[in-house]
Formats: sequence, structure tokens, C-alpha cells
Amino acid sequence: MPICSVFCGLLFIPQASLADYLDREETQIFIDELVESESIDREWLEQLFSQAEYSQSVIDAITRPAERTLNWAEYQKIFLTDSRVERGAEFWIENADVLAEAEEEFGVPAEIILAIIGVETFYGRYTGGYRVIDSLSTLAFDYPPRGQFFRGELRSLVLLAEKHQINPTELTGSYAGAMGLGQFIPSSYLSYSSDYDGDGFADLWSNPADAIWSVANYLAVHGWRRAQPIFDQVGAPEMFSENLLNQDLAPYTNIELLVSQGITDIDYPEDSSEVTLMHLVGTEGDEYWIGHHNFYVITRYNHSHLYGMAVAQLAGQIKDRAQ
Repeated sequence: MPICSVFCGLLFIPQASLADYLDREETQIFIDELVESESIDREWLEQLFSQAEYSQSVIDAITRPAERTLNWAEYQKIFLTDSRVERGAEFWIENADVLAEAEEEFGVPAEIILAIIGVETFYGRYTGGYRVIDSLSTLAFDYPPRGQFFRGELRSLVLLAEKHQINPTELTGSYAGAMGLGQFIPSSYLSYSSDYDGDGFADLWSNPADAIWSVANYLAVHGWRRAQPIFDQVGAPEMFSENLLNQDLAPYTNIELLVSQGITDIDYPEDSSEVTLMHLVGTEGDEYWIGHHNFYVITRYNHSHLYGMAVAQLAGQIKDRAQ
């Protein structure tokens, strides 16, 4: 992202020839709420929404996310690649000092921070080409299943722009409005972004240090436990019980119970700590894994077993390569 996009101030937004959203009743209600609750200038909001455009590709993308359409064998081929591992090791060298500081400050291992950024954007290579104002307006007003959620994100985008004097029409991101190296949606930016270099702005678009610090802060706030396990592969259940598997991302059973149910190859037979039991279909068939609390924390970034597994395994591969 050009530095001007972040620091040039709240620029005048020229009128678009097609005002897709400005004239709609729900948009006017949304503007009224922002004017009343946040004292934001109405004229500026109307200029903004005169630029917002409907995107059918956003609707198409959100209805078929990879986490819902692929199995683990297919999903891992996207993220567990030699090029992503190699770039992760290089990124570690380039940002070694700040990664070490983040690990010390937040307790989150450097390789987990790297894997999040690697899965999300390939270390900044793919940060998304959608204008965030278009993505969020489309999802807020034309995607009823999650319209309320995305209206909240649209509100957060406006607040972010006002707080940091950014022209919101220049911000780009994913189809869901996620931005920067770590792909923070606007509400996450407001809540969890962290300004590493102290210049008054957490630049997640072009400052790797701010992105690293923010990802670490996000995981820490969501409960990362320093020096605790993340996941372990286990043997297939001897007494197969479907209701043991994939019940929830949050830990819902314990190792002691799993051992009693015939789960084999568990390294912690005396440990009654809470875990989740996962069944995934990998490249060589059925796989069984237990996820500890820190695995659950990873899935707070993206609510998917596949996502958590990709981050955890990519982290291990990056660490091996870096060493």
C-alpha cells in the first residue's frame, strides 16, 4: 500500500457516476446511526457511500470458502508448500529481532506468528485486491445471512478511517474486508492492532514489525498460554465413536477419557487437561489429532479445524527450515 494511502489524511472522495448504495434506505439508516452515535460528518459519509459499489464476486467468494469445500488433503496442498516454508524462514531472518521481542512480550512462538502471516497473505504477497468499502457494503446490505455482522465491520471501517485520517476508498483487502499482512478485519484492527514502532499508527499494510506485533497481541488477548502444547497426532480409536470427533473447536473432552475410549498413542496418558479430538482426511487417508487450548486460540483467527492445522503444521516446518 502506498504510504499516502495511510497518512495523507481524510481526502475528499469524488462522486461516482453510479451511486450503488447511497440512495438505498438501509444505507441512509446506517448513515443516520453513525451521525447520531459517533458525530461523524454526514456529507463525508454520503460522499463515501456514493463510491461504494456492489460486488458479485464478493458474494460468490463468501458462499464457497475453502474451509467448507475442501478436505485436509486438498487444503494442505495450498498452504504446506516448500515455497511458503522457504519464504517463512527468510521472513524470520529479515525480522528476527522483532519476532524475538514479540515472543518474549506475548509468549507466542515466532513460528506461530510467521505461520499466521504465511497462511493469511504469503508474507504480504497476497493481501487482497478488493476495495474494503465495496466488500463490506456488499456484505452488510446484500448478504442477509451475516448482514448484521458486516454492518458492524462497516461501522468499524468508518471509525478506523476517522481515527487515523485515512481515505477508506483506498484501503484494499480480502472479499470479507480483511486487511494487511495479518488480514485484520476492521473491528479486529480497532481492538487488537498494536503499534510496534510507536509512530501513532499500526501500519499492517507495509510495516512487518507492526503486523508481527499485532498478530502476537491478537493471540495473546485470545488466551495464548506460554510454553504450552498445541496439538498432537494420535492413533485411530479402537472403539470408534462418531460423537467423540470434531464436536467443537473449543476443548470439550479430556485425555484421560480418550484413553478410556481406546484412543492410542497419546503422549499424556495421565493428563486430564481439556482437548478437542479431530478426524481429518489427509493425503494418506484418515488422521486423528488432539488439539490443546493453544490450538483453539489459533482458530480464533479463522474458525476452522483445517485452518488451525495448516498454521500449526506450517509453523513446525518453518522452524525446522530456519534451524
